[in-house]
Amino acid sequence: MPNGAQALMKTLVDAGVDVCFTNPGTSEMHFVAALDHEPRMRAVLALFEGVATGAADGYARMAGKPAATLLHLGCGLGNGLANLHNARKGRVPVVNIVGDHATFHTVYDAQLQSDIETVARNVSPGFVRTSQTTAELCRDAADAITAARGLPGQVATLILPADVSWGEGGEPCPPPPLPQPEAASDATVSAIAQAISQAARSGGKTAFLLGGQALREPGLLAAARVAAHSGVKLLAEVFPTRLERGAGLPPVERIAYLAEMAGVQLAEVQHLVLVDAKAPVSFFAYPGKKSDLVPDTCTVHTLASPEQDAVGSLHKLAAALGAAQAQPALQAAQRPGRPRGKLNAAKVCKAVGHLLPEHAIVIDEAITSGLMLSAMTAGAPRHDLITLTGGAIGQGLPNAVGAAIACPTRPVLALIGDGTAMYTLQALWTMAREQLNVTSIIFNNASYSVLNVELERVGATEAGPKAKSQLDLHGPVLHFAQLAQGMGVHGVRATTTEDFLKALEYALAHPGPHLIEAVVPESLSGAKRKLLPWLLRSLPNLPQPVAQALKRKIAP
Repeated sequence: MPNGAQALMKTLVDAGVDVCFTNPGTSEMHFVAALDHEPRMRAVLALFEGVATGAADGYARMAGKPAATLLHLGCGLGNGLANLHNARKGRVPVVNIVGDHATFHTVYDAQLQSDIETVARNVSPGFVRTSQTTAELCRDAADAITAARGLPGQVATLILPADVSWGEGGEPCPPPPLPQPEAASDATVSAIAQAISQAARSGGKTAFLLGGQALREPGLLAAARVAAHSGVKLLAEVFPTRLERGAGLPPVERIAYLAEMAGVQLAEVQHLVLVDAKAPVSFFAYPGKKSDLVPDTCTVHTLASPEQDAVGSLHKLAAALGAAQAQPALQAAQRPGRPRGKLNAAKVCKAVGHLLPEHAIVIDEAITSGLMLSAMTAGAPRHDLITLTGGAIGQGLPNAVGAAIACPTRPVLALIGDGTAMYTLQALWTMAREQLNVTSIIFNNASYSVLNVELERVGATEAGPKAKSQLDLHGPVLHFAQLAQGMGVHGVRATTTEDFLKALEYALAHPGPHLIEAVVPESLSGAKRKLLPWLLRSLPNLPQPVAQALKRKIAP
């Protein structure tokens, strides 16, 4: 009869959880040993827990099912919290397994003893459980899998005491059933259809705010049919969990990160319909400014909550409006030309749009690229975009690991800021160990650039040298290509546009992993007096009324 760890391993893989991102310690050794008894489980070692948790997040976003993590006690969980926070905010399914001391050992308060359940509830409030016996372990695991795969997806944390793991008499549990969510009620659909129709007749503006499953192709097409039929504007969450985009798909405009821009986007919207999304709020509070970004004159409707079937709800709404056969507007194939001139962040994004291969997975965790990348890749070949859902930096490189393992035939490009890259740089080692086809692009501007803007946006206008030094990465300047080479990844430092293009062409023509360090000037420095010109340069096709509104909002 298998021990607890062996039975747990079989329970996981029978339910489709067949990848585990690990950073184990002594308490997890029986789980580690059980890997040799289950050939269907792929175990991927990370050198830092934040890489393991971020990789599980990226894997689930692209695979559509959870991976497992294996973390060592409360301290290991603590090291992985930031990326579990991002997974929670993105409603991403993760089965988070945390080892613990043997049940009989906890009374001694050993050096690594801690309250793991309390720590775990910060990132997995819907499911935290400590298995008490080997006989109960696999039922607990099945419940964790059910919770993780539910709607919305969530981080489910199973705490595994060492003696429960090594105990004999484990019995694998059959796979739990998949969730069957329901679409919006007829009454909800009817009420929203009536609001859209009345607004269209009176010249009012309605917008969808799409998130979650609504940002995949079926949801986008259904929403775009309503948009074509009834004049509804399509908006997406600021930081979508996974957005399918590019030539041949309906274009959707993301709500801006900066509240000033988001306010302009929403200013004339009278009806905002939420589809697997929450109403937009400012990322931070600012003196004298509203946190709720919905205009006071706008009515918010919920077509589908994250617990419901977003795509089915959109189809019901399209049918109710007579839009089921409407021709959706699709993004035309269009690439930017080959960039020339001095290398900067805009040229990097232009190069990505110029060369992006078919069916790429793009991970964007660089504020330096955030505004420009969207415009430069809008008409590129179809691709998936993964973004920083929870705002806790250090997600991008680990996400790339997980996405590449979930989709081994697809190229992965990760655009990362220099500051955030240092949080989870150990992910490069895992990329090399697993020989993953990832090209990491690091924007090296030697600064936490966005914080130079935020310093003034929060009203801290008297910042002096000591304050500004906390946002500066000069002295010593980081050399990411050398760091990558030290972890077995092919690394190149590009200081000119032509050098960057050559490096990207080489990386896309040869299986990865690769790292390209793009040495670029700061694009967000200078705070308010430079913010507006930078925004207008980054978005050259802004309609004139929007540009004028931005000037009024941001002018010093």
